[in-house]
Amino acid sequence: MIVPQLFWVSEPAMQLFPLAGVLSSTALGQSSGVDCPYIVQGTVFMLIKKAADIASSEITPKSLYLNRRTFLAGTALAGAAALAGVGLRNLLSPATAVEAKAAINGLQKSSFSTSEKVTPYKDVTNYNNYYEFSTDKYEPAGLAKDFKTTPWKVTIDGLVSEKQVLDVDAILKMAAPEERIYRHRCVEGWSIVVPWVGFSLSELIKRAQPLGKAKFVEFTTLYDPKQMPGQRVPVLEWPYVEGLRLDEAMHPLALLCFGMYRETLPNQDGAPLRIVVPWKYGFKSAKAIVRIRFTDSQPVNTWNKSAPNEYGFYSNVNPNVDHPRWSQGKERRLGEFTKRPTLMFNGYDQVASLYSGMDLKKNF
Repeated sequence: MIVPQLFWVSEPAMQLFPLAGVLSSTALGQSSGVDCPYIVQGTVFMLIKKAADIASSEITPKSLYLNRRTFLAGTALAGAAALAGVGLRNLLSPATAVEAKAAINGLQKSSFSTSEKVTPYKDVTNYNNYYEFSTDKYEPAGLAKDFKTTPWKVTIDGLVSEKQVLDVDAILKMAAPEERIYRHRCVEGWSIVVPWVGFSLSELIKRAQPLGKAKFVEFTTLYDPKQMPGQRVPVLEWPYVEGLRLDEAMHPLALLCFGMYRETLPNQDGAPLRIVVPWKYGFKSAKAIVRIRFTDSQPVNTWNKSAPNEYGFYSNVNPNVDHPRWSQGKERRLGEFTKRPTLMFNGYDQVASLYSGMDLKKNF
């Protein structure tokens, strides 16, 4: 499949040219949001929102969490609505509240957890980069509401002693669940702190019994355009693929994740099974995994395929290596006004030995 060339437009630029976002919605047959891709002569442009417009309230009861789209009222959005002939009320309509999830009992504490302030649940569940559902961060919570996560099978194949097709429930029983409070840094320059639930990815890898010549692990997300409306648009090449070196995947920090905030994962956060690699930018942590393949060659991950000069295979959090279009030296924690310095490896220095002797500017 041929994927159009991708360009990215900052939100301030869209405020200057709101009509572009309006035209994009019309061209793609979408009814709301100026954040969707728009096409000009075969080129796909994508808006990257800033985290600065995210206000945080920690006293809102969980039962009353509403879509954060209500915080976006402003001149640009109103202008776009007027130009498109769309009522502002439609653009600002709240989505369905996050549904209650099943509690996970018997959680063990982890020495890997940070003591930093945890980001409110409503922020983590209503501000999502999940292009399989939408390029608008505020839409996956509503669009994924009816996403079916049962039954769910995961294929483990490639360079292994024996191919396996496992039910997700069998995978969840491989080890005792742990709560791990990790920093999460997005490549876009915002960050959160999340109490994930899972266990070390190495527990599954050991049971997969990879062959000696296996050097990498590849993760593939579900491809189901009927359930995942974002996959109906070739913004990326589907299905989404990510990969790790085998020694990275075996590091005890790498998490096979099936919950957060002591509950099962919400659909918009990667249910029923995802990985969390806290020292790498967020897009490396594949969601809704249906295949884990062991290989002797480096996987071509989706974002690297789409924009190889911007998104490398390793994508370690590194304040000394800027994105071609913005600095990675600082980040904005959701709910905070001022930026904070970004830490090397997102503060997880225990992984530094994995990259001893490597040029991290070249291997970004």
